Amino acid sequence: MKTGIYLLLLCEICFDFSKADIKPKNPKKERWQNFLGRNKNANISEEWHQHKNVSKPTKEQGLKEFTLYNFTEKTANFGFNLYRKIAMTHDNNIIVSPFSVSTLMATYLLAAEGETHRQIVKGLNLHALKDRDHHYLPALFRQLKDNITMNEELLFVQGILSFIQKDFTIRETFLNLSKQYFDMEFLHVNFQNITQVKFVINQNINQRTKGKIPELFEEVDRHYKLLLVDYICFKGKWLYPFNSEFTEIETFHINKYRSVQVPMMFKSDKVISTFDENLRCDVIKLPYKGKAYMLIVIPEKGEDYVLLEDHLTMELVESWLANMKSRKMDISFPKFKLEQKYKMKKLLHALGIKNLFARTADLSHLTDQRHVTVSQVIQKAVIEVDEKGTEATAASGSEITALSAPPVIKVDRPFLFMIFEETFKTLLFIGRVVDPTK
Repeated sequence: MKTGIYLLLLCEICFDFSKADIKPKNPKKERWQNFLGRNKNANISEEWHQHKNVSKPTKEQGLKEFTLYNFTEKTANFGFNLYRKIAMTHDNNIIVSPFSVSTLMATYLLAAEGETHRQIVKGLNLHALKDRDHHYLPALFRQLKDNITMNEELLFVQGILSFIQKDFTIRETFLNLSKQYFDMEFLHVNFQNITQVKFVINQNINQRTKGKIPELFEEVDRHYKLLLVDYICFKGKWLYPFNSEFTEIETFHINKYRSVQVPMMFKSDKVISTFDENLRCDVIKLPYKGKAYMLIVIPEKGEDYVLLEDHLTMELVESWLANMKSRKMDISFPKFKLEQKYKMKKLLHALGIKNLFARTADLSHLTDQRHVTVSQVIQKAVIEVDEKGTEATAASGSEITALSAPPVIKVDRPFLFMIFEETFKTLLFIGRVVDPTK
């Protein structure tokens, strides 16, 4: 089955005043991967730039594999915390990429100082890792990304675009370091010309998400000085695909009172699964080609997904994985496509990242200008799941019994899903499907 996920996260930055100019010195060489290739005939009115002579982090920086495992565990728990904040105010479908949010927030670790920096580190659940020189954590993000993108079968691309007001000055150090650790690309625009800048931004985003996010901005504020856009594109092919000939229209029960008709995929195969006796849920692991997999969590009673969400931690996921066994069973799983957009400011604020959005923000490594604040962080994600694939600690005492899963698993009620990169168990996406038709 081919799964495609297209995720875009952007950050709007506003300032009380601006001055001077910024002139990146070297034209960027185009190096697009096939499935995200830029349209050579596209009419882009501005040029992308990057700084050369910037080296990538090396092993000499002391980044070891055991550190990355510990790092991804903490970023995953940040993801579960973020997901819970979203779930508290949304009772419908959810799709979010904690990896994208944490990566964009990590760029501010290069820009922030003092309490602003401390809040970001703690909000990302990384305060137990010592950031010796403000570069250690960004270097971990860099190494993690490099490990994921090395997997050619997974087809995973992530990048950050920076749209900069022409008369706004950014420190050269930030430009260099953001390119070094996050491959950030820079584009000069004129936010005063709202019509043109909206076209340029939307067109660039559309190209990098291969048409999946064509019109992110319906309006742009002329007071913007900097827009950071983080995008992730993920295409995963099921290691053991579903046969489309067996897909049939069946009933999916949203709740006790409402149901919908959905295309339900089916296969009879060896399935890796377990059953959590405490939380009363089946957990299925569907592997992708390459080192990634989707975890599907199906409560016995559809409405119990809220209880599951309250217990989600990496410790719980590890316990599920440790108790899984492969056995022959019949599985029915709905085809679905989700598209969601979230404003993250209040969510991140609730996780303790407050100064970044206030006049007290200290972003002195970003610019010499004063009164710098981030106005909003927005994420938009699209996921599509079909027969071929995807085109996009309270529970530590749970009693889990492998082999207790029934011989037939029918995912015909609300469920949770998570997509992990397997090498370091990186949580790429997490979501909830309440209604597969929306």
